[in-house]
Amino acid sequence: MGKVGDNLSEKARYDYQLVRKAIDNSDQLAYAELMERYRESIYFMLLKMVNNRDDADDLTIEAFGKAFKRLHQYTPNYAFSTWLFKIATNNCIDFIRKKKKNVFSIDKRMEDDEGSSMTIDLKSPMLDPEENVIKDQKIKLMRQVVEKLKPRYRQLIELRYFKEYSYEEIAVELDIPLGTVKAQLFRARDFLSQILANTRDSI
Repeated sequence: MGKVGDNLSEKARYDYQLVRKAIDNSDQLAYAELMERYRESIYFMLLKMVNNRDDADDLTIEAFGKAFKRLHQYTPNYAFSTWLFKIATNNCIDFIRKKKKNVFSIDKRMEDDEGSSMTIDLKSPMLDPEENVIKDQKIKLMRQVVEKLKPRYRQLIELRYFKEYSYEEIAVELDIPLGTVKAQLFRARDFLSQILANTRDSI
């Protein structure tokens, strides 16, 4: 019997090493590198499918969020890129279907969730020295991944989580509708929570 991933190309074997680092070591840089390697190609594939830059941006974030959530399900029987593109394509087809039916809506949690799922451990008013170290590490890890996002998402996350702006303040600052701010932050938060979830118990 050959080694795991013997059927893969050199590029796909490197991807598999990154996947193992992400899963086994909760390595945030591995997540960031996987995203960096495929973000543009996923984005342009989705842009061809939906013919709208904003939708393609949103769907790219969703695709990586779903892939990172299910990363433990990936097996090296085929290339990571094949698996990732399949997730992105299926998610996009669902999006197009829902849009055609005109029932596409943002999860209702957006209305009453002021970002709490992304601020776990980050905004506790009284932190002891050890908690401060953990907080600093998590912010550093989050920044490393955020740096790989498209500028529009990066700006939203910077304002919301690092500068702690309200949704309304962000809408005014960027001159975009409040609903758009909520929708895009929901996608970004879901994406980042998949990555940060692995660090909560491992730091």
